[in-house]
Amino acid sequence: MEIRIGIINTGRELSFETASSADEVRTQVSSALEQNTSHLSFADVKGNSYLVPTANLAYIELGTEESRRVGFFA
Repeated sequence: MEIRIGIINTGRELSFETASSADEVRTQVSSALEQNTSHLSFADVKGNSYLVPTANLAYIELGTEESRRVGFFA
């Protein structure tokens, strides 16, 4: 699933693919915001980790969970 995160006072958004489901990400984000956690932690499909400050979140966009196919398939 693709995640795009907008951060306040930053010209670019953070975009990456994750193996987590949309429900897992929603639960993680909502619990972090409710508990006033200072950072959110995400991991992408390549093993990279991302720490995002919750105080500076502008938006989080969750893409589809279906992977895109490239090439010719029968």
